[in-house]
Amino acid sequence: MSDAAQLKELTPFLRDKNPQVRQIALANLLGQTPKGSPHRDLFYAGLRGGGLQQTQENDVIRDIKILCRDQLATAHDAFRALVNLSDNSLLVPSLSEPQFLKFVVSYVLNPQAILADLSSMLLSNLSAATSVCTALLSLKVPILPDDRSPMKWFPVDSRCGTCPAPVPYPSGEPKEVLALPLLIDAFVKAAPGVETQELAKRTHKGELHFLSSVFANLSTVPAGRMFFLTPRSSDPFGDDVDMEYPLSKLLAFTEHKDTIRRGGVASTIKNCAFHTPAHRALLATEDEKVTVPPSTVAAPGIDILPYVLLPLAGPEEFDLEDQELLPAALQFLPPTKKREPDPVIRLTHVETLLLLCTTRWGRDYLRTHGVYEVIRALHENEEVEKISEHVERLVNLLKRDEGPDTAKDGEDIINAAKVEESDDEDSKIEEI
Repeated sequence: MSDAAQLKELTPFLRDKNPQVRQIALANLLGQTPKGSPHRDLFYAGLRGGGLQQTQENDVIRDIKILCRDQLATAHDAFRALVNLSDNSLLVPSLSEPQFLKFVVSYVLNPQAILADLSSMLLSNLSAATSVCTALLSLKVPILPDDRSPMKWFPVDSRCGTCPAPVPYPSGEPKEVLALPLLIDAFVKAAPGVETQELAKRTHKGELHFLSSVFANLSTVPAGRMFFLTPRSSDPFGDDVDMEYPLSKLLAFTEHKDTIRRGGVASTIKNCAFHTPAHRALLATEDEKVTVPPSTVAAPGIDILPYVLLPLAGPEEFDLEDQELLPAALQFLPPTKKREPDPVIRLTHVETLLLLCTTRWGRDYLRTHGVYEVIRALHENEEVEKISEHVERLVNLLKRDEGPDTAKDGEDIINAAKVEESDDEDSKIEEI
């Protein structure tokens, strides 16, 4: 019997009543899920999508989706299998159907979910598809108030073998709320600080770094950008609290130690900068209330400039006159200050500054807030040619003479940056 036939004979055991049998069957199939595996077609047999035909999933994929709710070893392998297989567009409709998407998102949201990082990786891969971005932007999940949870609520659909329900179970009727604001809050609270490296002491079992790639992917579509640029209450139960821009919650992570988290946040900021009407809100400080058309809701400015400039700054000392131009966070940096080590992320921040130069107002703001001084020092130390070229374009824009004829220019920069947007790292499929 051929290897392919032997593997195919294993598939019915994925739904065996004996948990050990399910685990052994899946463990043997897992090795065929990475790209380039000789018998990977087994998982795509019978799948079809697009055209006039209705999307159809095969038994193997349906069984693996169910096994994501199983006990630890089996659920771990099931999530890994789907992460590896999710690079095929034929699988996207099956993995993003409403019930499974609700489960994956609810599971990521639960602080007790042991495999939350694997499920956020799956969500990252799926969100590379525009259809999934659209689904996530409108997705609602049921939650119950739960004062004992670090999130203060319990995501009902997260219950499974690796994520038991709280005891006693929260009382009341579940409320369906928009999932995306909850994902942002979970992303913020799950970030491990220096003092919470030990898993036992942390509020979340997962670090959720890959959610930053989800946010970056969402912000590549106009509706996604508008979500991050529309003020909203931070309370999922609708209590009247101060409004804030969702993007503002992500800014602190441009200097985080994890490359995935830093890169995803940097790309989200850049993608939001494509929306020119938002530039005033993006640059305004927190003590100024601003709106982003078409919304009429005012909220404190997002103040992205310190968070974009700080990764590009080194230990250089500036003259006192130049120092005073800089945002407070960049004044008198220590001699140990290091620039962002990842060239892709450095380029992303420079592209954000270029996008902010698309209006005369934006250029004037950058000139009066020390951007040229930081960028000049970056250029002197930059060894990557593509980044140097972008820095030179930025310097030319900041140093050129302005007049009535330049009041409305800059569209060419937006068009050039849009071409390069497709090269972002965020849409790349992760494989494990």
